[in-house]
Amino acid sequence: MSNQPNERVRYQGVDYSLIDSVSGLNPGAWVGVRPLACGEGELVSTSPADGLSLGRVDRPGEAACEEAIQAAANAFAIWRTVPAPVRGRVVRRIGERLREEQDALGALISLEMGKIYSEGKGEVQSMIDTCDYAAGFSRDLFGLTMASERPGHRMMEQYQPLGPIGVISSFNFPAAVWAWNAMFAAVCGDTVVWKPASAVPLTAIAVQRIAGEVLQEFDMPEGVFTLVAGGPAAGDAIVEDPRIRLISFTGSTNVGHGVAKKASGRFCRTVLELGGNNAAIVTPAMDPAVAIPALVFGAVGTTGQRCTSTRRVIVHESIFERVADAMVDAYGKLRAGHPFEQGVHYGPLVYESVCDDYQAAVQRAVGEGGKLLCGGDRLPELGPCYVAPAIVAATADMPCTQEELFGPLVYLIPYKGNVEDAIALQNGVRQGLASAIFTEDLREVETFVSAVGSDCGIANVNLGTAGAEIGAAFGGEKESGFGRELGPEGWKTYMRRQTVTVNYSGKVAMPQGVQFKL
Repeated sequence: MSNQPNERVRYQGVDYSLIDSVSGLNPGAWVGVRPLACGEGELVSTSPADGLSLGRVDRPGEAACEEAIQAAANAFAIWRTVPAPVRGRVVRRIGERLREEQDALGALISLEMGKIYSEGKGEVQSMIDTCDYAAGFSRDLFGLTMASERPGHRMMEQYQPLGPIGVISSFNFPAAVWAWNAMFAAVCGDTVVWKPASAVPLTAIAVQRIAGEVLQEFDMPEGVFTLVAGGPAAGDAIVEDPRIRLISFTGSTNVGHGVAKKASGRFCRTVLELGGNNAAIVTPAMDPAVAIPALVFGAVGTTGQRCTSTRRVIVHESIFERVADAMVDAYGKLRAGHPFEQGVHYGPLVYESVCDDYQAAVQRAVGEGGKLLCGGDRLPELGPCYVAPAIVAATADMPCTQEELFGPLVYLIPYKGNVEDAIALQNGVRQGLASAIFTEDLREVETFVSAVGSDCGIANVNLGTAGAEIGAAFGGEKESGFGRELGPEGWKTYMRRQTVTVNYSGKVAMPQGVQFKL
């Protein structure tokens, strides 16, 4: 690595091209590759890894948001008529461009958000996989033909493009959340207005440019992909606008409540990916060689800032001490550092204020009767946003275990009895996103995935709560949200379902034998 006075340390083997391209003042609103006039003040994007500025964003105001939404509405009138396989080729090309920029975009994600470089590049890989997957079903947006009870009639259902959609994404996956929604929506004939998290606007701008350049390459409407990298007002503009027919929101449960209320008030569809107080059950029949690494990654990966991060580990009392000792030992081998350093397991939290919240949560857990087994301190020698992951021995009746914290704090909770008792503890919270069980006992496995088992949207066996694949539906229950992204039927979210009945009999026939003669 090398550096100059007052400059960022530059690590060898890292592609800084996109980082350098956004290092100045960037327009915060775009229609395709066309920047819009903004002028609502500057937002400085600062890397939590080193505390230095990455670049500045000119915030969009009301006029820019209106222009972006109207551009999406105008583009929809054309884009919906483009054959789906052609739309699929556009999406496939976006995936190719992401492959070309994987190292550079992964580096920008890592530096702006703080996740380690392999995770940054892995996020781009998820985007690439999504493009491949979405392009593949561009020829399979199928409906059904049903038998009609009336002679000489054919009845069928089909799916039509829905309209402009809004994507409000989170900081922890600053690019992938957009791709999970936008690539499916684009194949379905929808246009997309994107409002990224305020912590990571530069990543969004870089991705927007890539997508916009592909639209130019195919001579497609520039408004298929638009961006408004503003504050809460930009999000409100998208949520409240009647031209937007679906809102996909990823963020906290509290904000999600507000989004749902506003959207439902105008009968707008929503996909809500909210918080997760995720639990992993560890039974006496577990394999420690499988369980311990998965538990540690689930709790510490992305510095505990995934909605699927493991927050609770529910362990049978007979093996509680053994599991606790193994996890503490594993935590002792973890290495924190700059996301670009080799051999680093985790980087910083996204904001210094999040570190304050994290330490307060650890202190609260101890105050409620928990025992701090390791971690919980700040690591000032690395920077103001670095902390040591914490393990707290807790009990299920402690109020802190009922709430989600975005950070590397995990509660070890003992259970007595059988797997049904553990499942009851797992399900006994307001959230229902991801869950896991570690066991080699078939009865325990089948109970966990049965109707009386996990009540979460994701139920894993012998792997952790974190790390979903794009080939399966992703989403939660209860206060973890509503709707699903991805998966083999994910495209239906972004289309309107239409029933068609064709009468070719030359006669009028009423259903259910109704007689109506004139």
